[in-house]
Parts: sequence; structure tokens; C-alpha cells
Amino acid sequence: MHARWPPIQRTGKFLLAGALWLFLGPPGAAKEPAGPAEARAYWPSWRGPLSTGVSPEGDPPLEWSEEKNIRWRAAVPGLGHSTPIVWGDFVFLTTAVPVGEALPPIESKAPGAHDNVPVTHRHKFVALAFGRDDGAILWQRTLGEALPLEGGHYTASLASGSPVTDGERIYFPFGSYGLFALEMDGDLSWKLDLGSMQILHGHGEGSSPVLHGDLLIVNWDHEGQSFVAAFDKRTGKERWKVLRDEVTSWATPIVVEHDRHSQLIVSGTNRVRGYDAATGSAIWECGGLSANIVASPVAGDGMVFAGSSYDTRALLAIRLDGARGDVTGTDRIAWRRTRGTPYVPSPLLYGEALYFITHYQGIISRVHAKSGRDKPGPVRLDGIRNVYASPVGAAGRVYVTDLDGLTLVLEHGDSPRILARNQLKESFSGSAAIAGKEFFLRGRKMLYCIASR
Repeated sequence: MHARWPPIQRTGKFLLAGALWLFLGPPGAAKEPAGPAEARAYWPSWRGPLSTGVSPEGDPPLEWSEEKNIRWRAAVPGLGHSTPIVWGDFVFLTTAVPVGEALPPIESKAPGAHDNVPVTHRHKFVALAFGRDDGAILWQRTLGEALPLEGGHYTASLASGSPVTDGERIYFPFGSYGLFALEMDGDLSWKLDLGSMQILHGHGEGSSPVLHGDLLIVNWDHEGQSFVAAFDKRTGKERWKVLRDEVTSWATPIVVEHDRHSQLIVSGTNRVRGYDAATGSAIWECGGLSANIVASPVAGDGMVFAGSSYDTRALLAIRLDGARGDVTGTDRIAWRRTRGTPYVPSPLLYGEALYFITHYQGIISRVHAKSGRDKPGPVRLDGIRNVYASPVGAAGRVYVTDLDGLTLVLEHGDSPRILARNQLKESFSGSAAIAGKEFFLRGRKMLYCIASR
């Protein structure tokens, strides 16, 4: 069973003072940030507590449908493709809600724009907190309102970056429309305006922030001056900022502990780079990926895995031991692949296995992570078509969800077999979240909590 906070009473959208005392402690008491063990029980960021797509303590259902193992479903206003994050009795989500009268359509003016939707409304950028037990909205905060700079690609949304939490605050990213830190009761702690992003072809924004110690780190790769920056998570004050020779990417950074140091790993079109997470100093870099970096890297056991599949198919396995300067083409590259590599969904690192989707199609590969050997290699996912959500793993199972609402559950083993086929009447672009015995899926209209009753 997952940990529970004391029961919370609600009056409208606001928590009662008594419940706040129980949750936050007596007046003046400081709440300690969560430790690694506590975070493992939840889903605090878009790729989970390990940044690999795995819930180490999760055990969600094997089977579900609209009539089976649905604890609750909650309507979500507006549209967003961000992943729900889970902490204690809360599920947090971002969304963008159109407001006001429809405007004459404003077409994208970005160079090379194609397959974009026009801007037709102003939008509110909204943070939501749902009750984990029943799906009731505990609070809803409008963090900003603006006429969008671009409508984005027709598969995108204005709320594709996922929030992140340490159990002390929740950090909600809205890219060009602001970065916001909220207390657990929904009160605003601080906000930042990082400027306006110029996204390739006007296709929309999507990178999520990452927490490390007392830092909140943001990747800001676009067609203007790109950078990666770290901010004090308590105040929003800039701690360091490093300019990047990069163009647009949608990848989220990860932080890797290696040789008693923390490295920030960022995938980009020109280079995958490792930085000192405390200072932003560059440690190593490696070329070889394509343009349009969407998939985020994963790391484990002293290795980083970064992939792309747009104009170039590439998957790199990089050894961190001895990685200094430009490691392109050196023996720090343990192995590489040029077939079946991921484009939109990020890889899943589960034990000794690395799983990755071919482009965004219904084929998943399973290889031995350290050697790159097929174990068993590509597997066709019967019935799965377009996959934008990244695969997730728990309890010896791998879950793959497609745009048409189908989730296949695979056995996590050398010869993956399909254990279950689960269909919902929704479309899913956001990646799933797993916490305890619950599986959370955010669709175009509904947020589902899937759990055995």
C-alpha cells in the first residue's frame, strides 16, 4: 500500500486550515524535502522516480477496460499532453484552456511551418491538483493568460511539459508563458519569465524541468539563443546558466550520479552533453544524433543511452567512466545502433534491458543495455499503431499505450509476450504514471486512475 496523508476535508477549492496543519505541520514548521526512498513510492516527474520509466515499487493492474478496474475518471478542462505526477494523496497536472470569443485564425509564421493548427483563442495556463482517492479537483490555479505565440503541430499541445515535485513544492512549466512554483496547497511561491521560445517550424514546446538537490534545472533549446539553467528551487533565483550551441529540442534532461558526482545529461541535435550539475561546467560531449531531438536520455550502471530518429537513426550507449571532452568516435561509445531507434517516445531502462520504440510505430526493441545485443530484438506490437507516450515498467511488466487508447502489457523478460490488451475510449499522447497499485493515464479529455477494486 502507498503512504497516505491524513484525510483532507474540502470546502470548494480550498483546503481547511486544520487539514493544512496536519499536512504541513504546525505554524512555522519547515517540511523537509523528500528523500530518495520516499520518492520511489510515487511518480514525482514525467519519467518516474528513477528517470528511467520504471516504478520500482509499483504493482498496477494487468487488465482494464471502461468497465473494469477504473477507480475513477475525471474530466480535464482544455488540452495538454503532459504526464500526471503523483505524490501522497495528490495527482498534479497541467493544461491549457481556451477562453473568450473565437478570433480570426492566425496561421503560423515560423519558417518551414507545416501541419500546424492556427491560433483561434487566448488561453489560460492552468495547474490542477486531483485527489488520488476519488479524482475530485482539490484546487485549480490559473497561472497565466496569453494569446499563444504559435498554435503548434496538430499533434502537440500548449501544456506538454510535465510538472515535477519534491513533496515540498510543485513546479509547473509552461515554457514561453512562464515557470511557476506552487506550494502543496496551491499557493504561488514564485514565478519566472524566461522569455519566448522560437520553436522549429512553430511546432510547439515540450521539455520538462528536473529537480536535483536544491536546484530546479531547465533546458531551453530553440531557434534563438539556447541555454540550460539552474534555479534555487525555494526562491527561483538563478544559480548558474550555460549557453548552448543547439537548435530546438523537446528532450528533458536527466541527472546521473557517477563517481560521487552529479552529472546533468542533455540530448541535443549537435551533441549529447554532460555537465557538472552543481556548476554547469561542461564535462563531456558526443555527436551522432539527428535533428529534432524528442526522446529523453536514460542512464544506469555507469552508462547513458540517447536516441533519435528523424533524418538520422541513431542510438548511442556512452560509458561515463573516463568521459572527458569530445568522446565522439572513441572507446567511450560502448555500442551504437542505426535501426529501430526512437523518435517521440523515450527509451525505458528496466534492469539489464533497454526498451525503445521504432520511431513512433508499433515495434518495440529489447536489447541488453550494457552490450547492445538483441534480447530478443524487435517485437511487433499487434494492434498498436502510433505511439507518442513513452513505455513504462513495473512489477515485471512493460506497458505501451498508443494514440487510439490501446495499452499492451508485455512480460519483462528475454522473450516478451503479450500478457494483456486494454482498450479505453480515449486518445493518449501523454506518458503514463505509476504509483503503488495505481496506473494513471491522461487523455485528451479525461484523466484515468486505473486500479484493482
